[in-house]
Amino acid sequence: MLNSTFPITDVSAADSTAHSHSHSDHCGTSGCSMKYDTFKVACSSCNLRELCLPVGLSAPQLSHLDSLVATRKTVKRGDALFHTGDPFRSVYAVRTGFFKTRVSSEDGRDQVTGFQMAGELLGLDGISTDRHACDAIALEDSQVCVIPYSQLEDLSREFSDLQHQFHKIMSREIVRDHGVMLLLGSMRAEERLAAFLLNLTQRLHARGFSASALVLRMTREEIGSYLGLKLETVSRTFSKFQEDGLLEVKQRDIRITDEAGLKALVNSVRC
Repeated sequence: MLNSTFPITDVSAADSTAHSHSHSDHCGTSGCSMKYDTFKVACSSCNLRELCLPVGLSAPQLSHLDSLVATRKTVKRGDALFHTGDPFRSVYAVRTGFFKTRVSSEDGRDQVTGFQMAGELLGLDGISTDRHACDAIALEDSQVCVIPYSQLEDLSREFSDLQHQFHKIMSREIVRDHGVMLLLGSMRAEERLAAFLLNLTQRLHARGFSASALVLRMTREEIGSYLGLKLETVSRTFSKFQEDGLLEVKQRDIRITDEAGLKALVNSVRC
């Protein structure tokens, strides 16, 4: 039940120690300050390759992909990688850091639509209309690999393995969206937050981090926006989980003390 709601890839290790020389620039029409790394990015030597686009590619195919992914971009906390309406030219693989995507309603309210971490792709929303349909905001200082989409299409036609992997990633996003709809449509507040925390720890564990302890990069208000809950409900539910012995909560530091109890909450939902 949990994995069908929030699919993850069960592999290990993230490289959070990359250092680089960079210079300041601006991200076109979005107007946010960014840094561009001018050195070459090698997918073949990246510790995220088993989580990211290159998974399963042969050495010659990786070499071709290396020639495509030639730029890294650093996005400071609070800055945008892209905004709604920006021209779509590239997809972005998160190298380090954490992002949220959001859309704005007609009355000006922001709705968080997802949280993305190392090894996951951003920018797929722009494929259908050639313009981005959401904002992507860094929740901490982050770095992405820039993958020009037109060149990715050309390479995908040449290598069926790459095309297959890209389709799998797009399918995963669709399934994830369905999972969110299930959250919003059939789960109580406790079940929504339990599913969210379990998914988050599973994804982090796949990147080499603890399976039970995490630091929330997003605020409780952002969690509430994503889960369709009011801020007060999210805070109250965190407190209840702590009282019930499911979690230890110290501001943004969370430690899961009863994973089975959280799973029992989620698995009680009837699909």
